[in-house]
Amino acid sequence: MSVIMTRPIWNELLSAWPREEWARPTPEMRLETFVEDDAFVVKAELPGIDAENDLDVEVEDGVLTIRAERKESTRDELPQGYRSEFRYGSYARRLLLPDGAVDDDVKATYADGVLEIRMPIREPSRAAAKIPVTRT
Repeated sequence: MSVIMTRPIWNELLSAWPREEWARPTPEMRLETFVEDDAFVVKAELPGIDAENDLDVEVEDGVLTIRAERKESTRDELPQGYRSEFRYGSYARRLLLPDGAVDDDVKATYADGVLEIRMPIREPSRAAAKIPVTRT
């Protein structure tokens, strides 16, 4: 099924559409990582996420994985009908954890659109090993 719109109706609909919406890029998950008070900290900018239902944080084999899904829809009533917009998408980032990060004591909080993950970081207990070289 196809819908054909006459030019006057199309122009009216476009004029009601906010121009900054036309070229808005798909948002990415922006991250900030740092060490603070013996903790490895990751901050992820994730506005509009339902933290209980649409956010997943995992640590496995020294890799931190953050997955989020954004679902948003708007509907504006106009004299000639309505304008509807859907925005959705899945986002995922994986980070290699630094040496000494303790992945069994991870704490994650979400407030004001920012996910903050903290995990203790300790000095690695591995000492450098001298490897003997034999001649063959």
